[in-house]
Amino acid sequence: MKLQILTKNEHKELHNDIIAKIRDLINNKNLEPGDKLPSERMLSERFNVSRGNVRESIQKLEFYGILKSKPQSGTFVADIGQVAMNGMMDDILGLEDPDFKSLVETRILLELKTVRLAAQRRTDADLIKMETALEAYKEKVLNNEDAVQEDLLFHLAIAQACRNSTINRMMLIITPEIINNFEKYHVCDKDQSLKGIQEHQDIFDAIKRQNTQKAKQMMKVHFNALYQYCYNI
Repeated sequence: MKLQILTKNEHKELHNDIIAKIRDLINNKNLEPGDKLPSERMLSERFNVSRGNVRESIQKLEFYGILKSKPQSGTFVADIGQVAMNGMMDDILGLEDPDFKSLVETRILLELKTVRLAAQRRTDADLIKMETALEAYKEKVLNNEDAVQEDLLFHLAIAQACRNSTINRMMLIITPEIINNFEKYHVCDKDQSLKGIQEHQDIFDAIKRQNTQKAKQMMKVHFNALYQYCYNI
């Protein structure tokens, strides 16, 4: 199983331009909460960009709660005042790409909570997904192959098992950038990857037994080397 890496760095300037134009459209048309935006096709023609880029920009604004899409109906302005909306739009346009330290800190904070929820809420199907990712990671490491994607697939399986769609979505957002930085900085050497096999197994066993404290403890152990690496760059 492969994790598709979708970096948006190369599209960031274009997406920001589309977001700014959507903001101007809402302001110039005096659109209010509940008002409908033109269709993706009409926006793509108006902005002279592809429908795919319009869709991705709309999805970003949906994530921040500025727009709301309804199947078969279209995209609408969310229930937010104009002043707040413009402020949030400015903040979104001013967002900087996260550095590696920020990504690591965010991942650690998320996963220490996620692993406890996963231990409480996991199903047999979740355990199968985790075990599959764990075996794929083990196979790659023992064959001296890069296993960064399989490592993160294991953690994404834990995020799915926590049954919190917001946490799961945040993990999906930061994961591609984490992969890029792992590959850029060569974070995990062979010895660390071999050690990771047992650490993953310990995390999996605690989740399987639904031992929340042990799951959190084992995740802390697993993150120790990464945390130290981050602050010693």
